[in-house]
Amino acid sequence: MTKSNLKGKINSIETMGLVDGPGIRFVVFLQGCPLRCCYCHNPETWNNKDYNVELTPIELVEKIKRYENYFGQTGGVTFSGGEPLVQKEFLLECLKLCKKNNIHTAIDTAGQATSYEEILDYADLIILDIKSPRKKQYEQLTNGSFENFLKFLYSCQKKEKKMWLRTVIVPNINDTEEFVLELKNFIKPLKNILKVELLPYQTLAKEKYKKLNIKYPLEDVLPMDTKRCEHLEKILKELD
Repeated sequence: MTKSNLKGKINSIETMGLVDGPGIRFVVFLQGCPLRCCYCHNPETWNNKDYNVELTPIELVEKIKRYENYFGQTGGVTFSGGEPLVQKEFLLECLKLCKKNNIHTAIDTAGQATSYEEILDYADLIILDIKSPRKKQYEQLTNGSFENFLKFLYSCQKKEKKMWLRTVIVPNINDTEEFVLELKNFIKPLKNILKVELLPYQTLAKEKYKKLNIKYPLEDVLPMDTKRCEHLEKILKELD
């Protein structure tokens, strides 16, 4: 496929995102994901068929540019999903166009892909989801490769990319001080980490699973207590 007819499969777009990177963000949810996380809140993005629209990189960036006045000094565009690295050719061309237009770019990813070195060169910020610092638990939670995640993380470190790190905290799975201390030790040697967040597990996606006729993996798990999550995040961020 040539660059002129390259198109990306897009599940949805949010024009005023406030939690997907710094400032006000134009958020693009790309279709496709190799993981099957037990607490995924976007199951509609899993396959590469049920997308809502196809756009060329030029068409998408023209849409993004319409919202530049809202970005200010800190905002920009965030490519999310699904796993945005799955559509690597499309993502790369979008990043290049954003760079030409001085638009700040972030990639919200689990790091599950190959051949992403050039993509990292053009991304301003990586928002990385750390499912677990434990290999066995990571693979149980995601049905994905812990080694692929580590390779991506170390590539980001080698290129000195600015990063946000996020981990979803789920009752009776990883809501312990022991887990958080292990996560803290995993993060400690990493560089260029601008922000670390623990996200409380929510059950809002249950209706999506029902509509898609997919069994919800955590049917009996209650939402994470926000105060408990705040307590764990405080432990994570405490100085040694």
